[in-house]
Amino acid sequence: MRQFLLYAVIRLGLWILLWWALTLLDVGVMLAGVLAALIAMLISILFLDRLRDAAAMRWKAADERRAERRGPDIDEDAEYEDAMLDDAARNGEAGTGSDLRGAGAAGPAAGPAQLPDLDEPDHDQPGPDQPGQVRGSDR
Repeated sequence: MRQFLLYAVIRLGLWILLWWALTLLDVGVMLAGVLAALIAMLISILFLDRLRDAAAMRWKAADERRAERRGPDIDEDAEYEDAMLDDAARNGEAGTGSDLRGAGAAGPAAGPAQLPDLDEPDHDQPGPDQPGQVRGSDR
């Protein structure tokens, strides 16, 4: 925590120092704030890499310790779905996987012979050249 706090305080102090220097040069308060943030970021990337790496490693170690204390993540929904599929497979129910593929799935025997014939136009809906059709930005 010490490294992270030190890194944050140094970056904030650097931003304040740069903002103050830029406002003394009559850059403008808002523009000085933006420029100070950019310059402070570049300086911290170039010169504070050891402190940043130490803070990041400390943060990573703390996160790993928290993850160990919590234990493994268990997705209860996935466990329930797996149990349902296992029960269906054990009971020999047909179509255990086809219902997961979507409502329009016809099962493993579906092929080109089961597809609808699209040679005839659909008379229930108007075509693109008929006046009842709403397209694109006309909606």
